[in-house]
Amino acid sequence: MISYKDAGVDIDAGNSFVEAIKPFVKATRTPNVIGGIGSFSGAVRLPAGYEKPAILGATDGVGTKLRLAIDAHKFDGVGRDLVAMCVNDLICNFATPLFFLDYYATAKLEIEDAKAVVKSIADGCQLAGCALIGGETAEMPSMYEKGDFDLAGFAVGIAEEDEIDRAKFVREGDVLVALPSSGLHSNGFSLARKVVAELGLKFDERVAGRTLIDTLLEPTRIYVRDFLNLKDKISALAHITGGGIVENLPRIFPDGLGAKVQKSAIKTPEIFNIIAQKVEPAEMMRTFNMGVGLVLVVPKQNTDAVLANSDGYIIGEVVKGKGVELV
Repeated sequence: MISYKDAGVDIDAGNSFVEAIKPFVKATRTPNVIGGIGSFSGAVRLPAGYEKPAILGATDGVGTKLRLAIDAHKFDGVGRDLVAMCVNDLICNFATPLFFLDYYATAKLEIEDAKAVVKSIADGCQLAGCALIGGETAEMPSMYEKGDFDLAGFAVGIAEEDEIDRAKFVREGDVLVALPSSGLHSNGFSLARKVVAELGLKFDERVAGRTLIDTLLEPTRIYVRDFLNLKDKISALAHITGGGIVENLPRIFPDGLGAKVQKSAIKTPEIFNIIAQKVEPAEMMRTFNMGVGLVLVVPKQNTDAVLANSDGYIIGEVVKGKGVELV
């Protein structure tokens, strides 16, 4: 007779894993969570104080940044990447994150590796102020090579219905304030990995005082606290992911308005300059964040307050036109 374990799926290991991660999940609990881990679904009550509450959802993965993490056997940041890529999208529609779920699929469940990943997801949830209320772990030996795994995440937030569409608040003359990224975040890694290979760079080489692998795997910055601190002073915000500033910023503008961005004002970390040795400038701008993780659209009268209460800096302004003009 053939058991499920003989086929490559260890139910006992899965059960042990669930027990092992319960402390991490518990640490993310918020007052709105109903029940605990282990039920068929997670439950969260809606917070009070909203006049026309709307529920928003966002989903994403970590992409081929995972390839580097697996090759380096370094998993303490990829969960924060996963959370960040979802909650940073939610706040662009003025949604406060409520809860998060993850999906972890692997060839064979290595409990210690998986624990490290889920702990980093829980760390990200705590930074975002949302609860990790559940997830799914799948062993699929015929779908993945030994040692490989993939991650996906799902975040849900709440917003006032009338505040979701930020384009209607944007005006000509508004100031564009950049909040720095922590590095490449989780975009463009297929290109970055190819460049690193072609340059013959090694993981332990130094980049601005750190190893190359630590620089590449630096977790994506989570901007939820910045958003909550500044939301009453800003008109709109754009998460700078795949497509860069030139493709993400126009998504928050109404018809007839665009942006003029001072390219020389952008504070670009050294890792981007290394990649740029093999990549054309225009391709860099539409692939990577170039050091800008979030762009805030700020009414002129609020600019000083935003700059004083953040690590942001001015990179341009909203103008008549379409798209982004780099000057």
